Amino acid sequence: MRIVSVPCLKDNFAYLVIDQDGRCAVVDPGEAAPVEAALAREHVQLAAIWATHHHHDHVGGIGDLIAERSGIEVVIGTVDAPRTSHVTRKVHDGDEVVLGSLRARCIHNPGHTLGAISYVVDGCAFTGDTLFGAGCGRVFEGDAAMMHASLMRLAALPPETRVYFGHEYTASNLRFAATVEPDNPMVAGRAKALATPSTPSTIADERATNPFLRSAEPSVIAAARSRGAAGDPVSVFAAVRGWKDSFR
Repeated sequence: MRIVSVPCLKDNFAYLVIDQDGRCAVVDPGEAAPVEAALAREHVQLAAIWATHHHHDHVGGIGDLIAERSGIEVVIGTVDAPRTSHVTRKVHDGDEVVLGSLRARCIHNPGHTLGAISYVVDGCAFTGDTLFGAGCGRVFEGDAAMMHASLMRLAALPPETRVYFGHEYTASNLRFAATVEPDNPMVAGRAKALATPSTPSTIADERATNPFLRSAEPSVIAAARSRGAAGDPVSVFAAVRGWKDSFR
C-alpha cells in the first residue's frame, strides 16, 4: 500500500490509498482537480471513494470524479448517506471495504457528524474531522459524550498507527495544547519539530500531545477544572472543547 496526500481547498487533505495493482481509493475528495492531477502524476486508476463524513469540503469533488468513470464505489457511513450524493455503499461500524489486496475496517465515530466514519487499513487510520493532529473536530451534530467516546476508540488503536487527518490545523492545535498543558515537554517538542504538511501523525503522538485524548491526565483535568469542569473525563473533554472553540 502507498498513500499520497493531496492538498485541497484552503487547508483540507484528500488521500490516495494505492494498492499494489495500481488501483486506488481516494479519501475525502473535497474538490476534483487536485485529485485528478494526483491520479495522473502517480499513474494510478481511481476505483473507489471513501468519505469520512458528509460535509461539502470532504465530498464536494465526488460528482466530477465519477462523471467520466463507471463502476466507482462511493462509500460513506449509513447515517450520513442521505446527505451525500452518488453513494453506492453505506457502511456501519465494523464493516469492511475492500480494494484489491486492501481491506479497510470502518469505525463509526459520531460527534462531528452523526455518521462520521474512520477507515483503518494496514496500520493507517483516515480520521477525517474526528481526530486531527493535536486536536479534534468541533462537536456539530453529536454531544460531548459521543465525541469523547469516538476519540477514545481511536486512541485505543496501536500506538504506531499512522493518523491521516482531514485538515492542516496542527500548528494552531499545538498552540492550544501548550495553553492547556504548558509543562508538557512532548507538546513543546512536537511544535518545535513540526513540518508542513504535518500529516500523518501517529496514535502515540496524539496520546502524548493531544489534549482531547488526555482528559484523564491530571494536568488536563486541572486545566479544565479551572474553567468550571467536573473531574470526569467527559466533563473535562467538554470544557476543553468549549475552550478551544473560542481560542485564537
